[in-house]
Amino acid sequence: MTKAVEVITSVQRRRRWPRAAKERIVAAALAPGAVASEVAGEAGIYTSQLYRWRRELCVQTAAPAAFTPVAVLPELASSSSASSPPVGVIEIELPTGGRMRITGVVPAATVSALMKALTKGKRRR
Repeated sequence: MTKAVEVITSVQRRRRWPRAAKERIVAAALAPGAVASEVAGEAGIYTSQLYRWRRELCVQTAAPAAFTPVAVLPELASSSSASSPPVGVIEIELPTGGRMRITGVVPAATVSALMKALTKGKRRR
């Protein structure tokens, strides 16, 4: 088996890889049945470099976690009887474009559980 050897004759000590070459190598490593060490060896790089490129190129940008101002609307005059419990609406718009709406009487425990689920139980300090 013959291996190709690349001789770097420039003053720079490191090779510069264009983004297109990195994407091509990472795509080859992500193909079904591909072995990362073999793909890296064929490209003339270390496996760790391939994993670093994969991390850099396959990063999913997440929306920054932040609280949005809450708007509390005044109660609307309704023709309902005074004995019926007040009806409320909780509407949450998610950064992904989804919307959650809860109508009716909502116990405080439900609102608390909803907020914990949306923040995944993580608290900022």
